[in-house]
Amino acid sequence: MSTSVANPVAPSKVPQTAADLEHVDVQFSLSKLWENYRELAKPKIALMVLFSMGVGYLLGSAGEWTLWPLLNASVGVFLAVVASSCFNQAIEATTDSRMARTKNRPIPAGKLTVQQVYLIAIVCSVSSFLYLVLTVNMLTAVLTLGTTVLYAGLYTPLKRYSVLCTAVGAIPGAAPPVLGWVAAGGQLNMVAFSLFAILFVWQFPHFLAIAWMYRDEYLRAGLKMVPGSGREQMVGRVAFAYSLVLIPISLLPRHYGLAGDFYAVVALILGFIYARSSWKFAKDESRQQARRVLFASLFYLPGVLLALAFDHLRLLS
Repeated sequence: MSTSVANPVAPSKVPQTAADLEHVDVQFSLSKLWENYRELAKPKIALMVLFSMGVGYLLGSAGEWTLWPLLNASVGVFLAVVASSCFNQAIEATTDSRMARTKNRPIPAGKLTVQQVYLIAIVCSVSSFLYLVLTVNMLTAVLTLGTTVLYAGLYTPLKRYSVLCTAVGAIPGAAPPVLGWVAAGGQLNMVAFSLFAILFVWQFPHFLAIAWMYRDEYLRAGLKMVPGSGREQMVGRVAFAYSLVLIPISLLPRHYGLAGDFYAVVALILGFIYARSSWKFAKDESRQQARRVLFASLFYLPGVLLALAFDHLRLLS
């Protein structure tokens, strides 16, 4: 009497030959490579940039909204975001290795070399400029290239020397809605400035909260990100001051006719919430209060932009 036992492992799922093993190895390598490139691109930041740019495009299109120019502008601006991030990580490879929050980035972790990342940055930057020139317009291409140059060439190295780096970095950070505005054919006027101003001022409480939370890491890395030379409550007070300035600034689109009363009410409510969190941070400089400022900032910006886009469309209809 004989018995047979079925093999519980499906042979087709187990690599049996050198070719199978090589295929698995290639898949693993491609997956790791994709993760490294994704880390370089910072997709969450890129998504917020494209969203802000899209709102600017909608506002600048004067009711004549078309899809292809927006898609072309999105491609070009996305390439510029990748280029800026790559330049930043290549320049800060040494300081990134000294901080826990950045030591696992591709360069300090040894996954990519500085030369490789610089090459990606240059290719993306040139491609962005040429693509925008050919598919959108020269003004959008020049401004987009300017944001990359300012971010990588001035803001990033300035972080080692002066706390003014935050103000310099806020300029390219506030550019996305303006890029969308000019991509739609808008001019560089006070209306475009009103969009720029909102994002410019919004960034200060946001980044000051981050700088305060990671102040010890920045200090060890030799980066000057925290104003006040360590004076107690100085960071919170500066953040609160900017949050107050943001409230009247946020009403400029209403003044210039981009939106109506609905937007104004939403902007005021969100502005007071942002200011309240900053005020609490000024009174109690703690990690908990800093995180609340950060959360309020991340709630404020998409909320204001969505309200602006919605109310603009309402007025057009």
